[in-house]
Amino acid sequence: MLHSDPNSTKTLGADIRALRKSRGLTLTALAETLGRSVGWLSQVERDKSEPSISDLREIGAALEVPMSFLFAHSSVPADEQGYVVRAGTRRPMGGDDEGLVEELLSPDLTDDFEMVHSTFAPRTAMQTPAHRPTQEVGYIVSGKLDLEIGGRRFTVGPGDSFRIKDQPYQWSNPYDEPAVAIWVIAPPIY
Repeated sequence: MLHSDPNSTKTLGADIRALRKSRGLTLTALAETLGRSVGWLSQVERDKSEPSISDLREIGAALEVPMSFLFAHSSVPADEQGYVVRAGTRRPMGGDDEGLVEELLSPDLTDDFEMVHSTFAPRTAMQTPAHRPTQEVGYIVSGKLDLEIGGRRFTVGPGDSFRIKDQPYQWSNPYDEPAVAIWVIAPPIY
């Protein structure tokens, strides 16, 4: 059981619930997709039951997040759970197949938004434009990034910020240095 270790992070169930709700899925719909009972899924979401690795793989696929995101709950002191994310315990999101490495800065996915640390490798670009039903604000910490938002092109650098509001967008880093950005996304999508 997840509650047996007082130092373990108990947000897996809350994160699964938040992801399910952000995708407009009911408990019944997700349980049917997984081939599991509503009771089992409810227990997972309430941290009363711990899903297996295979379960996490299927849940990740159904919620369109990498399994590693669900599996990467690092141990944090009980008094910091839900409040503090230490630099060494950020949860990775996805792979770096396009040259983008992302880590969750938010303690969990139970808020109306999520905060993400993104590192864009030099000489990389997003291969396919994205269009998400979100509002996103980014702040460039270092490096430069080329953005196309709703058909308009911008180059942003350290100290610059930008907004994407339910529009198609694409990024590229044609420069020799990595670009680092902090993103706030509402509602949570990871």
